[in-house]
Amino acid sequence: MLVRSDEPAVLAADAEYHEVTIKLWGKGVVSRGKVQGSDVVANRRLVRAGQFILSKIDARNGAVGIVPHELDGAIVSSDFPSFAVRDAKILDPSFLGWMARSPGFVGLCKAASEGTTNRVRIKESKFLKQEVSLPSLAEQHAIVARLNALTDKTRQLTAYLDIIDADSDSLLAQRFAKIIVGAPRKPMASVAPIVRREVVIQPEASYTELGVRSFYKGTFHRRTILGVEFTWQKMYRVELGDLIFSNIMAWEQAIALATPDDHGCVGNHRMLTCVADPEVVLPEFLAYYFTTDDGFAKVYAASPGTAARNRTLVAGNLEAIEVPVPPLPVQRAFVKLHTAVKELKGRNATIRKSSAAVVPATLERVFA
Repeated sequence: MLVRSDEPAVLAADAEYHEVTIKLWGKGVVSRGKVQGSDVVANRRLVRAGQFILSKIDARNGAVGIVPHELDGAIVSSDFPSFAVRDAKILDPSFLGWMARSPGFVGLCKAASEGTTNRVRIKESKFLKQEVSLPSLAEQHAIVARLNALTDKTRQLTAYLDIIDADSDSLLAQRFAKIIVGAPRKPMASVAPIVRREVVIQPEASYTELGVRSFYKGTFHRRTILGVEFTWQKMYRVELGDLIFSNIMAWEQAIALATPDDHGCVGNHRMLTCVADPEVVLPEFLAYYFTTDDGFAKVYAASPGTAARNRTLVAGNLEAIEVPVPPLPVQRAFVKLHTAVKELKGRNATIRKSSAAVVPATLERVFA
């Protein structure tokens, strides 16, 4: 069904050319970027739209696909052999593109690969001898049409959910900006001071150490170990509702609220835990403020240093940051809205995950 294509690339020194790469697991044939003809020293081949292409190294990991129209005339190295369809009356290249994304086809590529660890490569001769079930051309066209339609539907759904999430975030930001206008500002030291709950480590007891991810991605549990494994570090107890700042990564938005799962965990001296005064400010309201441009700018300014990795949030600077403190009923209303938005985005994430599984599941059934 396929014949090797070996069209040599005769490159003009002053022209630019796309270089091709292939994503794993059938995620597409894409441009690695453009290069100047004069910068290409090794031999290259041209690929054409509609050709089947694979990575010798990663075909067994799904790095196969069809060259898209926008990469017609792009260049590849010898590690990316391409093939033309011998007879378009027997095989539709689009059908082959869908087939190549199926688990069965990836298994076929694995079967045609040889070599030791880290040097496993597909053998072209062995690959070309593999056999596949091929329906009639009319059936191929029908399958391609159905899969294309299904892909368009899932893409539309994802775009729709993205709009909902963006609109929800925008509404939340507008509401927050409105309610803090004219609100009194108070230093963190008076509304949510740093609280250290030093833990007396017991050698035979187990402790779960907490970390904070950058970019507001929340907390995570680093490890659970026996107390005897702690050496020089002092450890501090974390409780539900603590607003946690990683003093070495706060400049990269490593700021989070402690969740119920984090209650009772421990953090080292680099975890600055602030405890909101419930008579003045809600921790959720405060946490949201530090995700705004104004709030994060203050954290960044409170983290002196000459280079990114040397920026450290100083405890005194953190406690000196002035934060907006509107009346508690106003804060509660905002936190209720924020909770509703998070729940909505959580449901949307579940829908996205289910939607993303539809096409792979369909491929597995169609090409079983």
